[in-house]
Amino acid sequence: AAPAAPAAAAKPSAKPAVDTELRGTTQKMSRLRQVIATRMIESLQTSAQLTTVVEVDVTRIAALRARAKNDFLAKNGTKLTFLPFFVQAATEALKAHPKLNATINGKEVTYHDVEHIGIAVDTPRGLLVPVVKNAGDLNIPGLAKHINDLAARTRDNQVNPDELSGSTFTITNTGSGGALFDTPIINQPEVAILGLGAIQRQPRVVKDADGNEVIAIRSV
Repeated sequence: AAPAAPAAAAKPSAKPAVDTELRGTTQKMSRLRQVIATRMIESLQTSAQLTTVVEVDVTRIAALRARAKNDFLAKNGTKLTFLPFFVQAATEALKAHPKLNATINGKEVTYHDVEHIGIAVDTPRGLLVPVVKNAGDLNIPGLAKHINDLAARTRDNQVNPDELSGSTFTITNTGSGGALFDTPIINQPEVAILGLGAIQRQPRVVKDADGNEVIAIRSV
């Protein structure tokens, strides 16, 4: 038999474009970036911060989103991303664990009876955190509409100050940039923050219908 043809070599990754506008320049930081930097340092000096990393199997959520996203867009007029699912899961967890849905003021801790979720949004001006008020009362379509609307208006500098304050818990989605995990800094005076990493297809040991362990490709 003729020898098998060698496998084709993988195409090299494209090189990132060179940023010719910033290379070799010195610029004054904007007031917003100065404020953000100051608050991040103050947060680290205010509370002892610990990062815990947990992998979550979201295969069923990924399958549901893939099936429903086109109909969801047609019915609700907004895109269905993964973020509303994670926000809803977070609000349910905060209701069960109110110590994480808290803010600190000096020697007092306030445990909130509502879930106002801050969503970190990267803008050309810097990282801003618009707030989905009463997120624990919203379903997936409601969360999707609020999150997408707030994010779009934040990027376009169309949010008002009230929409950028009052959060009781913050979520930052660094996975949108490909990061597997990071160590986000707490948005003071809150006591915790949730960082979402990139969802990848990975082999995992799971149990089949008969309870036997098998290797399957899952969204993690």
